[in-house]
Amino acid sequence: MNETIMYAKYNQAGNKAIYAILSGMSNDDREIDRGSFCGSLSELFRHVPGSTCYFLNMFKTALEGNAAALKALSGLPPMPPKGPLSEAQWKELEGKLEAVDAAYVALAEALSKSDLESPVQIKWYGGNPPQVPLSFMLSQLLVHNTHHRGQISQILDSLKIDNDFSGIDIALM
Repeated sequence: MNETIMYAKYNQAGNKAIYAILSGMSNDDREIDRGSFCGSLSELFRHVPGSTCYFLNMFKTALEGNAAALKALSGLPPMPPKGPLSEAQWKELEGKLEAVDAAYVALAEALSKSDLESPVQIKWYGGNPPQVPLSFMLSQLLVHNTHHRGQISQILDSLKIDNDFSGIDIALM
């Protein structure tokens, strides 16, 4: 298995584990502002699939010649609006999370080596450079999601809630 697929599956497994842990908390506890980047655990967790959708949508133009990759990226679900989630919205988030993570894995499986060199247009870095290889952006997506899962882990640690989803399981290779 190539690294791109392994990292997409690592992301999927980490998100599933965190969702399960957070689902064991009350909705009120998930919605307390914990002083994180996004405030509550709910908002912080929702940021992960929401930003994954943002990244994946950025890749579409770079992959116009890869029908399988574009198919993987079709139908990404909308994320709930910002703000506190009801218990029903939290439960709906699970299906959206599964769809986004499945799209990320399907994309990784559809990529060729030449796709990884495809330029992705970006507006970051003050326009210099205006584009970077898809492989770089996939690395950014991995790092971004891992960073925010780490923030969630730190908050869970401070609450004395057992969590261990940071390593890459050998089964993902």
